[in-house]
Amino acid sequence: MKTKLLTGVILLFLSSVCFAQESMPAAAVALNQAYAQAAKENKKVLLIFHASWCGWCKKMTASLNDPSCKKMFDDNYVTVYLDVLEHKGEESKENPGGLDVLKKYEAVDAGLPFWLILDAQGNTLATSAMPPAGSTTAKPSDNVGCPTDPNEVEYFIKVLKATSPLTDNDFAVIRKRFLLNRPAPQKAGTN
Repeated sequence: MKTKLLTGVILLFLSSVCFAQESMPAAAVALNQAYAQAAKENKKVLLIFHASWCGWCKKMTASLNDPSCKKMFDDNYVTVYLDVLEHKGEESKENPGGLDVLKKYEAVDAGLPFWLILDAQGNTLATSAMPPAGSTTAKPSDNVGCPTDPNEVEYFIKVLKATSPLTDNDFAVIRKRFLLNRPAPQKAGTN
């Protein structure tokens, strides 16, 4: 009897430890860690809001982590992902408080991914909201998400130029990688 009770207690403990390791860190904790690292390493923070169901989020992550450009981003940015807007029943995948941070930037309806470049104090330097042609301001609904179209990629490059010491050669590599995400053109008569 004691063996069964002890085994039960151990299993309960182990399952709680496993659950604790799988739970998402609070948004404030993740951001504060990113700000501290950015200050220590003289970098900017690349904050990306994403969700597990979001295909464009996965393309953004794959592009940033592509071997051709990963070092460029790692050397200049502390990247932090906040999981938000998961489907009903999948809320455990979200960072607690992440939606509040997204609301702070008035970007709940902007689409995902939505990203910002912040300094080490949390001040916004740029966002993924690209001003429409002929305008100097943008709303969150002007979100480029994962840049793929040449205009979106050029906007992303402009943001990187303003927030990092990357070179023209680096930008050429980043440009080439992000343009690979463009959807293939459909042939006439296909859906």
